[in-house]
Amino acid sequence: MAKMDVEELRQMEDDETPTMKTIKGATTGLVAGTVWGTVVATWHDVPRVERRVALPGLIRTLKMMGNYGVTCAAIGGIYIGVEQIVQKYRMKRDLINGAVGGFAAGSTVLGYRAKSVSTAMAAGAALAFTSGFIDSGGQARRVDTGKEYYPYTTQKRPNVN
Repeated sequence: MAKMDVEELRQMEDDETPTMKTIKGATTGLVAGTVWGTVVATWHDVPRVERRVALPGLIRTLKMMGNYGVTCAAIGGIYIGVEQIVQKYRMKRDLINGAVGGFAAGSTVLGYRAKSVSTAMAAGAALAFTSGFIDSGGQARRVDTGKEYYPYTTQKRPNVN
């Protein structure tokens, strides 16, 4: 399988609609949150299962999996959705879009769960900083210069014989 470069991945990404990207973000969040909820529930329910009281532990595990899954799905969906809206409005593709999406996702979802404005601001700032830091690697700011780079040369080599 050939390795794709960044520009090919970017073109494939541009073929998707913002709605599809949002759905994919929410689905990824749901899966990751469910897996993380399973791990956390396993850590908390091990003593109950060892005492042969499996059903309450299983019910708590399923509730925790669902709780973490829904929370991460909401964060992923809001993050990608807001990022796409800001990108369309600004007509730019840079780290500010992700930072705004991170702030919106952190402040709404985590602030709502904590029922605290200070927690909402802190969570929003943390997710915005994290998104901006990750995007500062340069992939979100690359601009197409029109140059094409090949893994091989296009010029003929002189004959060695």
